[in-house]
Amino acid sequence: MSTISLQRRNQAVLVVGQLLSGVGVASGVAVGGILAAQLAGTTAASGFVQTASALGAGLVAVPLANLAVRAGRRWALSTGMVLGAMGAAVVLLAASLGQFWLMAAGMLFFGSATAAGLQARYAAVDGAPPEKAGRAMAIVIWATTVGSVAGPNLSEPGRLLGIRLDMVPLAGPFVFSLVAFLTAALVIALFFLTPPPPAHNTGLSGGASGDTVDEAPRQATKPAKRHGAWRALRLASHNPRALFALAAVTGGHAIMVGVMVMTPVAMNEHGHALEMIGIVISLHILGMYAASPMFGWLVDKLGSVPVIFIGYGIFLAAITIGAIVSDSSDPLPMSIALTTLGLGWSACLIGGSSLLNESAPDHLRVPLQGANDMMMNFGAAGLAALAGPVLALGGFFWVNMMALAVLAVMVFFGLRAVHPTPRDVMPESVSDTVG
Repeated sequence: MSTISLQRRNQAVLVVGQLLSGVGVASGVAVGGILAAQLAGTTAASGFVQTASALGAGLVAVPLANLAVRAGRRWALSTGMVLGAMGAAVVLLAASLGQFWLMAAGMLFFGSATAAGLQARYAAVDGAPPEKAGRAMAIVIWATTVGSVAGPNLSEPGRLLGIRLDMVPLAGPFVFSLVAFLTAALVIALFFLTPPPPAHNTGLSGGASGDTVDEAPRQATKPAKRHGAWRALRLASHNPRALFALAAVTGGHAIMVGVMVMTPVAMNEHGHALEMIGIVISLHILGMYAASPMFGWLVDKLGSVPVIFIGYGIFLAAITIGAIVSDSSDPLPMSIALTTLGLGWSACLIGGSSLLNESAPDHLRVPLQGANDMMMNFGAAGLAALAGPVLALGGFFWVNMMALAVLAVMVFFGLRAVHPTPRDVMPESVSDTVG
């Protein structure tokens, strides 16, 4: 089987896995903050459990990347889904016992499914032709659309299921999460095949290989030194383009999570029904994933850097709209703001992830991918933790101002990469080490 055929088979498996994991993650995210506020008796707690989920995703990102290096993407992705299912089970137990802190612990494990879903975008690129790498990544990200949009709309059926099962009503959607994660883990473990390792690339472009599974043995090459995530980050810090990619993905994810997790709480305080909150979150997630093939195509046609800057512009529009309508009781402008926010996230994730792949050689790519996912989830955890108190003290307007400050930092790294100073150019000795 050629690498291209294998990559297409794996892409189909990843699509199914992302459909399922999208249902699982979105079902829990849509009601998690409200359930936490009910268990703890305070609005500020809503941001804490979302922080725990993002923190859990960050904590397992590097171990999952290391597992991918040792055992292959198949076991890394399925392990992340199983850990997510364990988290959903703990949340169900916490709801039945009325224990907020136990729910927070469960959300740590719940975040593992998010980490696995994010790493699936890199698995989609393995074996893809360089000129189609952006679209290969985008198709798998797009596959999350159906599950993620359906997930929040399962809030009301999940609540009814919770009542039928004689549990806390808002714990019901986590039953859907549990089943979805376990099914996704099974699909990936049974049907995903690990592609052969690419020929070692010593340049900074890190293009994909077009090798085949049944080709003749490769010529012997000097094996590259294996690097961990922290070593990969330290080496990447000398490359302005790699830093730009890290900032785009990390900052974009932090902005999206920080604003998104507070939206249901803010809408709930304005008296919106659970069904309307689910619709708004669904539109947001539709913006996150539905346009990903377009951004992937733009990456392949225009390059990663222009797509990232497009994402920055979209983020600015979303933050501006969100700040203007922060005190509005009309769900329509809130829907527009959240949908636009999702589009900005999509552009930055695809553009930034593609730029990161281009900026790292083969032997650093997977450790750097894990480090990037760790950073993006830790950044999201920090902003989500801050967003709860900010919402409680100043309202939704200041949540958007917090996001604007993060966007300013992202723009700084982008301008530095596009117009590097002599100090920003990687020394030859460091370039040799990285490559």
